[in-house]
Amino acid sequence: MSEGIRKAIQEGKTILGLEFGSTRIKAVLVDETYQPVAMGTWDWENSLVDNIWTYSQEDIWEGLRGCYKSLAEDVRTKYGVELTKLAAMGFSGMMHGYMPFHESGKLLVPFRTWRNTMTEEACKKLVPIFHFNVPQRWSIAHLYQAILNGEEHVKEIGYLTTLAGYIHWQLTGEDERGGERVLGVGEASGMFPIDSDICDYDAGMVEKFDALVADKGFGWKLKDILPKVLPAGEKAGVLTAYGAKLLDTSGKLQPGVPMCPPEGDAGTGMTATNSVRVRTGNISAGTSIFSMVVTEKALSKVYEEIDMVTTPDGSPVAMVHCNNCTSDLNAWVNLFEEFAGKLGLKPDKNELYGMLYREALAADTDCGGLVAYNYFSGEPVTGLNEGRPLFVRTPDANFTLANFMRSHLYSAMAALKIGNDILLKEEKVKVDSLTGHGGLFKTPVVGQQLMAAAMNAPVTVMDTASEGGAWGMAVLAAYMAEKEEGETLPDYLSNRIFAGQTGTTIEPKPEDVAGFDRFIEKYKSTLPAEKAAVEGLA
Repeated sequence: MSEGIRKAIQEGKTILGLEFGSTRIKAVLVDETYQPVAMGTWDWENSLVDNIWTYSQEDIWEGLRGCYKSLAEDVRTKYGVELTKLAAMGFSGMMHGYMPFHESGKLLVPFRTWRNTMTEEACKKLVPIFHFNVPQRWSIAHLYQAILNGEEHVKEIGYLTTLAGYIHWQLTGEDERGGERVLGVGEASGMFPIDSDICDYDAGMVEKFDALVADKGFGWKLKDILPKVLPAGEKAGVLTAYGAKLLDTSGKLQPGVPMCPPEGDAGTGMTATNSVRVRTGNISAGTSIFSMVVTEKALSKVYEEIDMVTTPDGSPVAMVHCNNCTSDLNAWVNLFEEFAGKLGLKPDKNELYGMLYREALAADTDCGGLVAYNYFSGEPVTGLNEGRPLFVRTPDANFTLANFMRSHLYSAMAALKIGNDILLKEEKVKVDSLTGHGGLFKTPVVGQQLMAAAMNAPVTVMDTASEGGAWGMAVLAAYMAEKEEGETLPDYLSNRIFAGQTGTTIEPKPEDVAGFDRFIEKYKSTLPAEKAAVEGLA
């Protein structure tokens, strides 16, 4: 087996997918059977600078190079060869945010990530104009807020893109002025609303935005500065010699690698879970949490809790996105690890997570009077512009470790449940299957069982789910390189990628569903306490 993989690597038949997550950058190399054969990682963290969540350009490039170097070292260790040629590649990142550039390639203001909740004024003005929900994290919201704020840099914008778009632009260019100004349609749908019929920005809304800011006298129109939209399967340039040096500091990687359209983490998650067909959906649960359901028709009205985006091939998707998921859980696990250390114990971190998560299954289904809020940052679904992690209980609550852990696991899913209750209960959207992926599902059974209760629907975790978005990005690159005339992305995934794949499915337990519903009522009624914490703990 390893000899065949070694030969594929040497002959340039492997495909690379790389994704910038919130806390980890991950690269996955797949062979001709789409199986991961090598992996690279790089840990990083966002910074709160001048009250703005950001990653510096230095961190972006250090992380990209470090992750690729880690991958190359994994290849060298496993197969005794150098990674010099690739059949195709693709880059993904956290969706949304704000990266405005001058025509010279200079970043005009520090990267404003999806995590920022500073565009409420802009959204409130855009929604009635567009008759379309514009979330705070979307690029157009950040752009319009910068205009409302009178920020000087706006008039100098030559190009506006996302993190994935920035990486792709640079790696396909000859210098810092960049190359291909493109985005996959799924990623583009987190910048500006998409018309799925034409797989491009909604022309009517573009016209309305230009009219809205016409009196400002900017030297650009909106479509002048936005990336070109491409559906999955289209070619999006090649890795240039300049780009190869940016990626691989050793100089061993050869240029000329075909590159697919850069996608967002939502699109790679849909791909990695075979959730791009109508009436399928997936839930990504890590630092943030979001669900994606491919809909049969448009929703009956605009909901602030639900975003309309697209699959990588342009189908409409109802997305519930929540800024907070596992950060507070991780903080509590770290506290328990510290406590264990005081007792002279050094538990394996994965075992500690598993033990604490499994304990939650022994809890009262409604958490016995315990309520937790996992808000490290603002949560637009529940109307919070800032976050304060908070844990409350009644004096007579059943205060056990099991209930404590279950309350925090419920908290990680609570905002998502509130959004999806609208989608599934009010809009009556039909979902045939939901697939989970991300860190919350790493411990077997627990995350699935509780998520099934939250959604009142069966939840499946595929065997490949641990590879996540980087693997999904590699699959999208493979689709570009291999697709036959007329072969759709859903058919490609079902017939080539997931044929014969196995996974585990957990059906919702009625008692868990009822318990989560009781918890969520207390959660919603106690939200004023969370709001007071934001105001009181400045």
